[in-house]
Amino acid sequence: MPEIAPRPLSSLTTLRTGGEPARMWEAHDRDELIAALRDTWATGEPWFVLGGGSNLFVGDEPFEGTVIRILTRGIERLPAPAPQVARLRIQAGHDWDDLVAYTVAEGLSGIAAMSGIPGTVGAAPVQNVGAYGQEIVQTLVEVELIDESTGEVSTVPAAELGLGFRTSVLKHHHGSEPLRRAVILSVTLDLLEVGPAPRRLRGAQLRQALGLEEDDAVTLQWVRDHVLATRARKGMVLDDADPDTYSAGSFFQNAVVSASFARTLPPECPRWPVRPDGADATSEPVRIIPLDTFDGYIPPAEVDDPDVKVSAAWLIEHSGIRKGFHLPRSRAALSSKHALALTNHAGATAAEIAELARFIQGRVQAEFGLILQPEPVLVGVDL
Repeated sequence: MPEIAPRPLSSLTTLRTGGEPARMWEAHDRDELIAALRDTWATGEPWFVLGGGSNLFVGDEPFEGTVIRILTRGIERLPAPAPQVARLRIQAGHDWDDLVAYTVAEGLSGIAAMSGIPGTVGAAPVQNVGAYGQEIVQTLVEVELIDESTGEVSTVPAAELGLGFRTSVLKHHHGSEPLRRAVILSVTLDLLEVGPAPRRLRGAQLRQALGLEEDDAVTLQWVRDHVLATRARKGMVLDDADPDTYSAGSFFQNAVVSASFARTLPPECPRWPVRPDGADATSEPVRIIPLDTFDGYIPPAEVDDPDVKVSAAWLIEHSGIRKGFHLPRSRAALSSKHALALTNHAGATAAEIAELARFIQGRVQAEFGLILQPEPVLVGVDL
């Protein structure tokens, strides 16, 4: 059995908070993981799984339950579903950035812009990770998962996971339970075989982030190198020598609001339209007009403005909170490089980080009328 002596969660999470759990398991392969989950669920006690610990905010008190560390690894190349498409199955505990590096070396396009994101592959679909215009929903085929309610293993198509902006049916949202309590065992992706040659990049957001014109051609390795450099400048690449990286990455989600609410914000606040999958700026709904009632006049279509994603970092800074800000006598601070990262510079407690998070939420709400939502999963801590 893979049970081990418990370790403080502050030593296993990138935000460096968390007490010691009552029990801890380590699963190094698929069978160990399934057995550990089924045995834990049979007890009826609290539990959670731990991958890279990069998207967890854990409270200071001991966790009265079981933590299961997912340490499974492996990349398997499956039969190609179409010409120039590579299908990969990756074990849930595999390091995400290690996977990205592998795909770049193999000339496989689809996730290079997500270089440097910490954590494991199994965590990526849970919150539909993304960066610079790429999201895992664009390449995800299916996941293999095990449901808590039945203990059964099944393969679930990506379309059934409710993937949206940093969300899925598997995610523990702030203040609510996931729609489906299950643990991912493996992830299957379809990536485009493009090789090592330079090519033009699709995606205006990625080109803008990398300073590229529409006709510029670059290699996948060039994209990876420049994304890593960009993230490092923002303190978003883990580095033991840089306290600004002692964080859970972006602590607050960019807010998705109605178009009408977005118009109440200052015009200089960065924003991006959020359109349904497959829609574009020129698409219109299909209308059917019965011939027996058609009188030659086609009324103009009613067009709903799409929701808008607005920059949480901009809202924070323009509510009067600057990079590097900390409350008096607190060891928690905003990163000096990025206004979305709450950092643990000097052994801050979870209570200190939560206090800073609540202060930021209050300032943004008072100034702009919306409440920023946390991105990490909260365990034993409230905001």
